[in-house]
Amino acid sequence: MAERQSMRRSTGKVATSKALRHSAVWACRRLRADLVSTMPVDTYRMVGKTRFEVPKPPVFIIPGGEEVDWCEWAYSSTGDLDTSGNTAGVITARGADGKPSRIELFPFEEASLKGKGAKITEWRIGGETYAPDQIWHEKQHTSAGLPVGLSPIAHAAVSIGGYLSAQEFASDWFSGGGIPRARLKNVKKVLEPGEADKVNTRFRAMVGNGGLFVHGADWEYEAISAKASETQFIEQMQFGITDICRFMGVPADMIDADTATGSITYANVTQRNLQLLILNLNPAIVRRESVWSRRLLAAPRFVKLNRAALLAMDLKGRYEGHQIGINSRFLAPSEARAHEDLPPFTPEQEAEFERLFASRAPQPPKEVA
Repeated sequence: MAERQSMRRSTGKVATSKALRHSAVWACRRLRADLVSTMPVDTYRMVGKTRFEVPKPPVFIIPGGEEVDWCEWAYSSTGDLDTSGNTAGVITARGADGKPSRIELFPFEEASLKGKGAKITEWRIGGETYAPDQIWHEKQHTSAGLPVGLSPIAHAAVSIGGYLSAQEFASDWFSGGGIPRARLKNVKKVLEPGEADKVNTRFRAMVGNGGLFVHGADWEYEAISAKASETQFIEQMQFGITDICRFMGVPADMIDADTATGSITYANVTQRNLQLLILNLNPAIVRRESVWSRRLLAAPRFVKLNRAALLAMDLKGRYEGHQIGINSRFLAPSEARAHEDLPPFTPEQEAEFERLFASRAPQPPKEVA
């Protein structure tokens, strides 16, 4: 008991790097951020039922200014979403349509929020105060009524709270930590001792069971991006690498982890990546595309990440796919060449094909005399 209390006193704000020291957490975070940030981003406009590609605005090219291009911005924001459940930045420029054109990301643990009900009314970052419309905020692993996201580890802890409550450490962690990775307080008035006891009892009862703390006045939320209790939660529960992979949404074999059934084999690389895309990455990508389309582009424009980059096949598979597309009149030869970063055929090349392969062209049936 004394040892546990000592451990509790040692918890508090720690560097994000400390919470990410677990190799599986870091590997999963890196894999997801690497893949999402390197997918080509395209913007489109719908005209009737036809989709036309349109030029990308600056926010999808250099969203953080000249020093921060899209890949770096997408990597950082995806990594934040997958670890703290939130990513945020100050909007420092807007386009003619009023949409953000430059967003300078900041560590979410440096932010504190004020709000009323389920709405954020004020942000504080580094001693500066910002209105909600000055801040870009995305959240992941959400709970109904909560204006911020949870980290995947904290979200997992809340989801299995009934199981954890049987274990003394986890029960103590929940009742002591409240809403995981944060401090939520009423700032409208000072509570008398009797009122504080009632609120404390109600808070513990609701949050301890994984529920939401329903309060009736203004609130202040202090983000704690990497609370030591998360790392201790992993250690105390003796979770293995495969458990961490489930929390982070990455198949264990993708980070070279041993699985209970041994190594997992796939027919080819494409099949392996397809499973990762459909079951793990795509839902989060779709949600981000929806947010980007609604808040960074003027309707009816929208944004899509090109998943084909993740599903790149081997040379033989690509060429066979091109052949099927051309033979079925679904794909033009010039489009197939463009996929291989080749220009359209020149007149000289077309003449060479005609000279070398004319005899292979299908001949019309001969008329019967």
